[in-house]
Amino acid sequence: MTITAGIDIGTGAVKTVLFRVEGDRTEWLAKRNDRIRQRDPFKLAEEAYNGLLEEAGIKASDVDYVATTGEGESLAFHTGHFYSMTTHARGAVYLNPEARAVLDIGALHGRAIRNDERGKVETYKMTSQCASGSGQFLENIARYLGIAQDEIGSLPTQADNPEVVSSICAVLAETDVINMVSRGISAPNILKGIHISMAGRLAKLLKSVGAREGVVLCTGGLALDEGLLKTLNESIQEQKMAVVAYNHPDSPYAGAIGAALWAAFR
Repeated sequence: MTITAGIDIGTGAVKTVLFRVEGDRTEWLAKRNDRIRQRDPFKLAEEAYNGLLEEAGIKASDVDYVATTGEGESLAFHTGHFYSMTTHARGAVYLNPEARAVLDIGALHGRAIRNDERGKVETYKMTSQCASGSGQFLENIARYLGIAQDEIGSLPTQADNPEVVSSICAVLAETDVINMVSRGISAPNILKGIHISMAGRLAKLLKSVGAREGVVLCTGGLALDEGLLKTLNESIQEQKMAVVAYNHPDSPYAGAIGAALWAAFR
């Protein structure tokens, strides 16, 4: 029997999971998702880990391997570190065994990964340095519009005449939004336009890694944005790709899950 922890330190949140693995049997013991905000991510990771152990009734000495991913390589108490494309691919296959591609939509970038049935990465590609396809960009726009985070996914479904923003530069896109507000464009139409812009970029990213058929699992902070997921599948159809994008209630934990499972394998 092996007990492993996976800690995914991202730009916006720290995801922590605890697994027990015995042969082919895998048991998910506990999980936490803590927003960083203005806190020290490494102190937050330590607090989250200790809280997870307490919740599961497990001592630190009982954990065989503490695996980090994302920005967690410098975490003082970790055993080993795994690259995030590796952990997201493994975590995606755990959440959806049919997944043969992953779309990791994080706070600062998007990343497409093509993987095999074991979760082994075959190829991957990230968006450019521009942040207009990221969760942080969408969060900034929502804040400017005075919209709560939990409304970002649902409001675009009310759009009747979306206006597409610039998909090239986050600064230009934010300028577009300011102009739209001054012209009286509604928040649903603005957010739907942003979703269309982001979805187009993400669909092209999937195509670039050869993900042309089968199941794509969305992971990362924006994975549960139902409005973006719907628009992404519309964009995939427009580009004549035979893939379908899905999410999972635990999609944000994919990186941490993959880290814990690769730790058990190691």
